[in-house]
Amino acid sequence: MPIKTLEDLFTETLKDMYYVEKKLVKTLPSMEKKAVDQELKDAINSHAAETETHVARLEQVFEACEIKPQAKKCEALEGLLEEANGVLEDIKDDRAMDAAIISSAQTVEHYEMARYGALIAWAKELGWNEAADIMQETLDEEESADQKLSDIAEDAVNQRAAA
Repeated sequence: MPIKTLEDLFTETLKDMYYVEKKLVKTLPSMEKKAVDQELKDAINSHAAETETHVARLEQVFEACEIKPQAKKCEALEGLLEEANGVLEDIKDDRAMDAAIISSAQTVEHYEMARYGALIAWAKELGWNEAADIMQETLDEEESADQKLSDIAEDAVNQRAAA
């Protein structure tokens, strides 16, 4: 679809994020299985449950903006996941595996945070304040998940990987 307006850009980016969240619902459980650190496993499992809520919230945003819910393949996410899988399959040390999982997960979190930030700003500009508020909840959770991953890495995982 040609993007001619901010509304078009919002719509296409929203479809992109819908794909991202739905794909992560399927992907996070496999990351959790590869993790060794229990706190990391718990964090991934918790965020997987949150991600299901993110999908539902995006469906609320589609409804609030009167846009048909539709996912559009996100090439950026596919590239990030491909890179992560390539790195993870090369790692033979469990301690390094956890550090790599955190790094890969945070890369995806940062992508999501950037996209949600833009979507929120555009929604406000378009007068879709309800949609902005809904997405702000998700952005807050993405930021919290990112901080939790940083804490896990800094408190234990990176030290174990360096030993």
